[in-house]
Amino acid sequence: MIYPDLEMELPGHLERVHFVGIGGSGMSGIARMMHAAGVAVSGSDRSENYNTRALRELGITVSIGHDAAHVGDAEAIVVTGALWQDNPEYRFALEHGLPVLHRSQALAWLARGRRVVSVAGAHGKTTSTGMLVTGLLGLGADPSFVNGGVIESLGVSAAPGGDDLFVIEADESDGSFLLYDTAIALITNVDPEHLDFYGSREAFMRAFVDFASGASEQVVISADDAGAGEVLAALRASGLATPIRTFGEAEDADVRITGIDDSGPVRFTVEIDGAAYTGGLPVFGRHNAVNAVGALAVLTALGFEPQAALDALGGFAGTKRRFEFHAEVSGVRVYDDYAHHPTEVEALLDSARAVVGEGRLIAIHQPHLYSRTRHFHREFAEVLEHGADHTVVLEVDGAREDPVPDVTGALVSNDFSDPSRVAYIDDWQRAADYLAELARPGDVMVTMSCGTVYQIIPQVVSALRNRFESETS
Repeated sequence: MIYPDLEMELPGHLERVHFVGIGGSGMSGIARMMHAAGVAVSGSDRSENYNTRALRELGITVSIGHDAAHVGDAEAIVVTGALWQDNPEYRFALEHGLPVLHRSQALAWLARGRRVVSVAGAHGKTTSTGMLVTGLLGLGADPSFVNGGVIESLGVSAAPGGDDLFVIEADESDGSFLLYDTAIALITNVDPEHLDFYGSREAFMRAFVDFASGASEQVVISADDAGAGEVLAALRASGLATPIRTFGEAEDADVRITGIDDSGPVRFTVEIDGAAYTGGLPVFGRHNAVNAVGALAVLTALGFEPQAALDALGGFAGTKRRFEFHAEVSGVRVYDDYAHHPTEVEALLDSARAVVGEGRLIAIHQPHLYSRTRHFHREFAEVLEHGADHTVVLEVDGAREDPVPDVTGALVSNDFSDPSRVAYIDDWQRAADYLAELARPGDVMVTMSCGTVYQIIPQVVSALRNRFESETS
């Protein structure tokens, strides 16, 4: 794991930069932004994907595979925390004294001198960032933005804009959200996680207090979330001069959402300063309504009229890997979602119920990170057993972490009170075949993880087709 040096002084000028792992959604967006800023960008990744091809079309040199020679004459490299420290390009940079910028530092370099809106939270920040960008564009603004996921209506996760606003999905996992010179801070929730980095719950909470305290214009924070409430109390106790605006369903929220109808595409009412406004989204889920009211609180803090802002937010069609439909085979629908925290999984399953109808909801859960699985396996089991009719648990996607003895997907499946509603299967093809045999018309299957689980979908779809075609032949 490579963490950002929060004390590092950023270069004043950059002409040639090499990205190690340029194909990721976040890294490719930052690379795109640097290219637009006139920096000569190159990069490498271990495999080809949509992002690497799109970057080449912009004229960026992208190499597949990692080799020290790929760094070329770059004067700095950009890396992610997931990079293995024996990567030859990273080793080359260290040996030759090249500045190594964490992706968040590259983003901070791009955002210098801009009016930054930073969106932070344990979950919901990618969606909230997408909503903010959609709202601003619909209101006639032209912000720069970097999001952790592709905004469906725009087809990109990042783009340079023409005005002074810069909207950033700010990552709390490694403290990098403290790097940005934030004008407006949006905090969707504060659910203690990433304790492998912070060391304690207290340190995690303190980081959010520091993040909010650094906002120069406005703090917008959830009135519903318990962790956000702790941060809010600490901010008020500190005598913070920056104005604070709360949002949510709580009666004392400054921007309060009521009358949520999530039986289909979500509709709701918002109360601000005694006046009521109506809005809606073309996406499902109560949590999306709450995310929208957080975005509305930011837009009104920026000076936009509430109803116009709500209407603009109505153009938000979701982000990639957020309950994204992939296929339907003989009445079995297959979706994918980024949910990787118990609270996110719970919200996802609640939303999925709105589209299931008379069928069953089948969860395909890939635990992400050994540390997260160790800390939250009981919570995952609880929300999966409560929210899904049946769950298939896959093996842990360790991503940037080394394997931990005895930490496997079985930790989650073993915590189900009813073993008949869960199956732990560590082989993807066996899992796909099992799911195909389990399925019946009307069912909804949802893969969930921020790891590689979406890659199992072709196998599941193929297994479904083989099963149903054989039955009709």
